[in-house]
Amino acid sequence: MRKTILSVLLMVALAAAAQVERPKLIVGLVVDQMRWDYLYRFQDEYGEGGLKRLLREGHSFENTMINYVPTVTAIGHASIYTGSTPALHGICGNNFFIDGKEVYCCGDSTVRGVGSDSKKDQMSPHNLLASTIGDELKLATDFRSRVFGVAIKERAAILPAGHSADAAYWWDTTVGHFVSSTYYMDRLPEWVEQFNRQNHTKPKFEIITDNLGVTMTFRMAEALLENEQLGQRGQTDMLAVSISPTDAVGHQVGIDGPEIHSVYKQLDKDLAHFLDELDRVIGRGQYLLFLSADHGGAHNYNYLQNHRIPAAGMESWSMLKPLNNHLKTVFSIDKDLFYGENMARFYLNHELTAALGLDEERVKGEAAKWLKRDKRVLEVVDFDKAATAALPKIICERIANGRNADRAGDIICILKPQVVITTDNPEFRGTSHGAWNPYDAHIPFVLMGWNVAHGQSLEQVNITDIAPTICSMLHIEMPNAAIGRPLYSLPCSPR
Repeated sequence: MRKTILSVLLMVALAAAAQVERPKLIVGLVVDQMRWDYLYRFQDEYGEGGLKRLLREGHSFENTMINYVPTVTAIGHASIYTGSTPALHGICGNNFFIDGKEVYCCGDSTVRGVGSDSKKDQMSPHNLLASTIGDELKLATDFRSRVFGVAIKERAAILPAGHSADAAYWWDTTVGHFVSSTYYMDRLPEWVEQFNRQNHTKPKFEIITDNLGVTMTFRMAEALLENEQLGQRGQTDMLAVSISPTDAVGHQVGIDGPEIHSVYKQLDKDLAHFLDELDRVIGRGQYLLFLSADHGGAHNYNYLQNHRIPAAGMESWSMLKPLNNHLKTVFSIDKDLFYGENMARFYLNHELTAALGLDEERVKGEAAKWLKRDKRVLEVVDFDKAATAALPKIICERIANGRNADRAGDIICILKPQVVITTDNPEFRGTSHGAWNPYDAHIPFVLMGWNVAHGQSLEQVNITDIAPTICSMLHIEMPNAAIGRPLYSLPCSPR
């Protein structure tokens, strides 16, 4: 009997010793349109407990790049959490085409909104083809871990949370509070309804362009932390938080206006409070947090022109009709050969081209020749020939990584530096993004907390390395379409 008891105790001890060490909570924080240099550009205006604390206590990968085009919100969020690119995870833009029909990245007519009757809340991750960090965490723990996403933008809450998330919450302007969809639940939890009663705006108030949107996102994240007992149940949980107003403000006023300073000061202040809450509820050093961005943003082209720096705006969407008219003349036809455009990518109607007996290569070649007449266009690349395009290898790779055969189009315009896809207007003072260039592709990546020592790395890494790094630290499999690598240069703190 005594030997039996000792054997049982030994087995229990060995099982405890073999238990994988993980943090209580993983927090992903993605700041929409946060250029890497925002970590430093406004640093004199930051307090000590927010972004400065991340740099002071965490490890910053100073040369993190987006390795695909185009660089836009939906793709960025999907790529961070899948460790992959549009070629594999299938999110090819905020909007793109599937089987000739334009779709919204998270639009799903099979579900309905919860907390709102608006059709705009018919949302789910069903267009995402790959698994996420959260999906892999759930698989590794037999779905005992819990995963949530929260943001003002629905795509910024849904895509990071992944397929098996317990919930994603986003803001519906028509009702002025947080909502979800029947993909996750049939009705909002009582605590969310109570939160909405205490935290709301008038319907149609554009919270996404107001600093209040930053604060409201962090409030909801803190409410999730408390009411869902995240990181407090003996399992590693995950909370994906995305800050959307930073992008909306940038689009309105560019990266130099006082409004952008204001929204980042608000971000810094609210982040400091959020970190204090994590310290209080989860425990300092007991959670693993990473900060990154879905893309950067360009300087306003009118501002640059005023300082004698070459720059321009280009309304790429307006090129579709004249392109089709040109091809009608060339091929003596009366139908449009290209049915869509998105971020200077043009979608060829393959069935029509075949029915008309036209050679696809010649059609694409004629289209490229016409598009290149625009002096703002550097090169026009056939996606099928991206690897051999007359461009630096790094750009060719980013074109190939952004190409999904069923969803990304057939040819893409690579624009000259500082040519921005946006309104072409001498009075325009905002910004946009989407290019391969550093102003759009250079993003922050900072790790802080559990098992992370202070440090800084200057080697080039990619947005697709974020998910493999987090998964490696957790000792779980990386997402199923990940092409990135764990960043072994990360120095770990002693346990």
